[in-house]
Amino acid sequence: MTMIEGNCRDVCETTEFVAIITSGDDGPHVVGNWGDYMRTLGIEEDTIIFPAGRYHQTEQNLRKNNRIQLLLASKKVQGSRTSGQGYLIAGTAEMVGSGEIVDAVKAKFPWARGALVIRVDQVKAQL
Repeated sequence: MTMIEGNCRDVCETTEFVAIITSGDDGPHVVGNWGDYMRTLGIEEDTIIFPAGRYHQTEQNLRKNNRIQLLLASKKVQGSRTSGQGYLIAGTAEMVGSGEIVDAVKAKFPWARGALVIRVDQVKAQL
């Protein structure tokens, strides 16, 4: 099992912005979310949750292909060659519209229509 730990966790804890990539009929689709939204909801060893506002195309893409990638980086974390480090996190995802997870998301982000729940299966440092 791939886990968010060590240097990758440090990047997750300091990144400002996360690019979220899904694949649709027209190719890659990219949206973003704030790093502090991810941190507010908690980063588990193999799960990341984001509040979902619009994300209609992302949701449509995930219904056909639930694979997802996240790209994040931080200048505050020392990389292997430079100051700063990035990570590509891959896994599967689903848009959740009700239930305990969504209740927790809406308690912190009342504007959210649901939760984007990502199950991590690969973490790769960007060198």
